[in-house]
Amino acid sequence: SNFITLEALDRVIGITSSRFLFNKEMKQRLKEGTTKKIGMEGNFDAEVIIQANPDLILISPFKRGGYDSLKELGIPLLPHLGYKEMTPLGQAEWIKCMGLLVGLESEAIARFETIEKRYNELLQLTAGVKKRPVVFSGELRGGNWYAVGGRSFLAQLFRDAGADYFLKDDTRSGGVTLDFETVYSQADKADFWRILNSYPGEFSYNALKAEDSRYADFRAFREKGVVYCNLRERAFYESSPTQPEVVLADLIRAFHPDLLPDHTPVYYELIK
Repeated sequence: SNFITLEALDRVIGITSSRFLFNKEMKQRLKEGTTKKIGMEGNFDAEVIIQANPDLILISPFKRGGYDSLKELGIPLLPHLGYKEMTPLGQAEWIKCMGLLVGLESEAIARFETIEKRYNELLQLTAGVKKRPVVFSGELRGGNWYAVGGRSFLAQLFRDAGADYFLKDDTRSGGVTLDFETVYSQADKADFWRILNSYPGEFSYNALKAEDSRYADFRAFREKGVVYCNLRERAFYESSPTQPEVVLADLIRAFHPDLLPDHTPVYYELIK
């Protein structure tokens, strides 16, 4: 997302995955072979990497690893920890680091200042909201409900959008595994339900109920409060890290529509 924002995709000669790739320029680079697929964490293709001959490899050290084999190639490895940031602006600020690497530091600083200014303007909008709706997140997967703690990036985003996360008193910043009964006891009366998935086709309340009939018991289901992003249709992972102000605007539009009546959702929107 940083290189897309900086219009510096010509500096990217290898990527790990194109599963949720939307960017036309990068798709063309992959087709032409100017950018290579180098495998995935834990299973990198050393031969392809050697052929690409990068000056630097950005790594996510908390993912599946496999970096020992990369070290043997003698190419410098630089940890990119943007996704571990607990605030949206903190994540977006990593564009400065990426700009520095590719000689676009001033452009990166200017871009971040624009992001920060708009984000803070939106924060002022929600600062005085009289009613803070409650929002919960996640779905059941294999009998477990996967959510994140109350000190997480997502919880902060909800706070900034003028809402209260259903686990706001939880002190964890990472993933939290719950059972359905625990979630229902804390979220049955929540106003909104945030869902992010890659549903094949048009996601709807009927589709949600078909996954588990108990979903229909949530107030957010009954009163049509599902705030949804489909990863198959929207470039969430690709672009949202450098557009926190857009994500925030989407959530404000859903939680407090009177505050941003003219905003057109980009990532998240209420399912009708």
